[in-house]
Amino acid sequence: MTDMNDTVVIAGGGPAGLLLASELALAGIRPVVLEKRTGTEEFSAGMAIHGRSLELLRLRGLADRIGPDEMFAWPRTPFGFLWLDLAEVNEREYTHAYPQWRLERLLASRAAELGVDLRRGHELTDLTQDEDGVQVEVRSPEGTYWLGGRYLVGCDGRDSTVRALAGMTSPGSGKSYYGVLADVELSEGDHDLFESGLHEHGVFGAIPLRPGMTRLMTIEFDAEPEQGSEPVTTEELLSSVRRVSGRELEIVKTYFSYRYGGRTSLAERYRENRVFLAGDAAHSLFVSGTQGLNTGLHDAFNLGWKLAAELNGRAPSGLLDTYHRERHTVGERVARHSRAQMALMHPLDRMTPLREMLEELIGLGSVNRYLSESTAAFGYPPDADGASAGQVWHPLVGEPVTDIALTTADGATSLGQLLASGRGLLLDLTDGTADAASWGDGWEDRVDHVAAAPAGPGPVPPALRLLVRPDGHIAWADDGSSDDKGLEAALHAWFGEPAGTSTGKE
Repeated sequence: MTDMNDTVVIAGGGPAGLLLASELALAGIRPVVLEKRTGTEEFSAGMAIHGRSLELLRLRGLADRIGPDEMFAWPRTPFGFLWLDLAEVNEREYTHAYPQWRLERLLASRAAELGVDLRRGHELTDLTQDEDGVQVEVRSPEGTYWLGGRYLVGCDGRDSTVRALAGMTSPGSGKSYYGVLADVELSEGDHDLFESGLHEHGVFGAIPLRPGMTRLMTIEFDAEPEQGSEPVTTEELLSSVRRVSGRELEIVKTYFSYRYGGRTSLAERYRENRVFLAGDAAHSLFVSGTQGLNTGLHDAFNLGWKLAAELNGRAPSGLLDTYHRERHTVGERVARHSRAQMALMHPLDRMTPLREMLEELIGLGSVNRYLSESTAAFGYPPDADGASAGQVWHPLVGEPVTDIALTTADGATSLGQLLASGRGLLLDLTDGTADAASWGDGWEDRVDHVAAAPAGPGPVPPALRLLVRPDGHIAWADDGSSDDKGLEAALHAWFGEPAGTSTGKE
């Protein structure tokens, strides 16, 4: 291969691709993002963001850029069109009204600040790879060209070209559905229509977005979405509304339309040599409750620092393999959740007794909490790390941190602010009772060592030491009952050899 360099090529400039690009750039890698769309409009199919996604933004200082008038929390979220009460769960599990186009603009702005090469109107059409890297063919307004890189990540959606070209299968399972949505102006008699309901053959919703604009949305069960990229026609939308709800509507103007659907699918593997998958390219889910967006953002957050460590020559052996081990397990969980929702809704006449019983169970706080947390409240068990054999781990290991307020010698801060650099964090919360003189020696170039004290109530005990990965997951924890051998093992396992040690890599 020719024209190889140390970059990462990312196919797809949606939320997952943009977040991944920013994570790489934060660590000194200059990725190239190929996005076939030429720009972003103030419309999008996705209209919400999960609290766990906001946590990722907080860990990089991006949540503060969202204005108070741009987002608000919803009091409930659907599970198979039964409603879960979010008052029963921690704020981390809330769903917030925040259109995806706003998120994309936020992430694109961040990527631009970090120097990411975002090429709009450029589409990946072919790829080859060998032991040294990848070459991709790109179609652009100026013509076709080839681009080289060390790795390629497909963030190019459920019909991923990268996945197909790399020979990575993603079999569909469960029931299929076909959906259409559009933001429209309705005739005067229906301009304030507000409806959302499950019907015998599907789902129909009409939700006012602002004066003069209503979102119409349908889902038809046991149907396959139309193939091709032809835009949604007015008759296609109205026919679907008619079949599902029996309503006759008149559309004066269409601002935005979108076609979706298919079966729940999960890629059998997230990596093929130097090609990775993230976001909808790795998992395609029933459109409900922001699971797809949240899972895709966490894919990107998990993969970014690991690819950067590899390219910067600091990755321990097998670090890139932990991406599939950790994220595919989460993908299996959300795919099961997706299939369960579809099974619960159709056929409605047979499912009604089960739905009535489940609705009663949801009234129990523990059931409501389980269903609310089942797709997003995840950790990475220590045994996912092959280097952990025989090690006794603290219960917090593998869990994501909470962004709590802290006080350091330099003043007030937070756990999120300490992780904003994208580096690892060795946090000393022992109030000077631990001998920290030699903690993390040799890893200072990739792990920050900070002594702090909680500034308010929080889930972290006051006498605790934590090693936190760049993606906010705890790699090692001590409540005063362990020695530092576990810390050293965790530093080796996640951050490689200390400075001055030969890794054997070129």
